[in-house]
Amino acid sequence: MTTDHLIIFSTCPDKPTAQAIAQALVKAKLAACVQIGQAIESVYEWDGQICQSQEVPLQIKCLARHFDAIEQLLIQLHPYDVPEIIATPITRGLPSYLTWIEETTAS
Repeated sequence: MTTDHLIIFSTCPDKPTAQAIAQALVKAKLAACVQIGQAIESVYEWDGQICQSQEVPLQIKCLARHFDAIEQLLIQLHPYDVPEIIATPITRGLPSYLTWIEETTAS
């Protein structure tokens, strides 16, 4: 069992924002892969109001040691005041895939 690898979940207001963030994370070697999903409908409370909007989900595959840098880059590039940044450990995975994450994001 390992907790060296993470999947970080986030959402963006549109596809161009999602693409820009994904490109920046991979270019900076903070993420091995960022999957950009199809638009989803989100319902949430913000400033005392119930809101509903379309968002584009991101799944960021990375090393746990890069979380702080990824968080800072997301905050810097993201248009939301409080972007979704939720990390979950990858406790098991195909060893060669986990090695690829390590090699792709090596400093």
